[in-house]
Amino acid sequence: MGKEFVKQLSDLGGLGQIWVAARREERLKELAREVSTPLRIFACDLTQPSGIEGIKAALAAENPNIRYLANCSGFAKFGDFDAVSEADSLSMIDLNVRALTQMTLAAIPYMESGGHILEIASTAAFQPLPDMNIYAATKAFVLSYSRALNRELGKRGVTVTAVCPGWTKTEFFDVARKNADAGAVRNFFFPSLPKNVVARAIRDAQKGRDLSVYGIFNKLHLFFAKILPAGSVMTLWGAMK
Repeated sequence: MGKEFVKQLSDLGGLGQIWVAARREERLKELAREVSTPLRIFACDLTQPSGIEGIKAALAAENPNIRYLANCSGFAKFGDFDAVSEADSLSMIDLNVRALTQMTLAAIPYMESGGHILEIASTAAFQPLPDMNIYAATKAFVLSYSRALNRELGKRGVTVTAVCPGWTKTEFFDVARKNADAGAVRNFFFPSLPKNVVARAIRDAQKGRDLSVYGIFNKLHLFFAKILPAGSVMTLWGAMK
């Protein structure tokens, strides 16, 4: 998803440089060759509290005007609570919640009116999900945090948009299904293309919306999650997964 944001933001034009952060430096160097906007590469592990320190130091030194922040890092592990290791459980919280919050707080002082923050949540945020219990809980945090922060930052002209894709054709599944137990999630209905999710997210951010949901199936998901009891939604999820 992050790769697609870089490509589409580069195509928008008007950005002097795009800063990108991920563990795999080679991937970032490959991406730099695919876009016209210069990239500033930070190879770091955001699951570690110290991972962002290099970015914070660069921000303090250069005092940039950040136009867009897209927090795309995150991962899931499918399976019952005792099928997911403690290390993976805590890493999900570290990356999906702590790192996203830390990056957001680091960027806000460098954003002016007209700036946009895009926080990648998920349709998993709409209700509790057995066999994805921690992942869904982390995304519920992202959704709530983003919408409240949008109200606060709206006073200074900065928008915050919670992007809630459903199943999307990315490397997400490779990580989520690795070492999963037999009862883990196996059905992935109506997967979206990253380019469509990102295009919709950017449009929604530019319109000042605090929520971006791409695709009719995902919009129906949001609707029924609002009107049905959480227990009923979890029962339906169990039948579909």
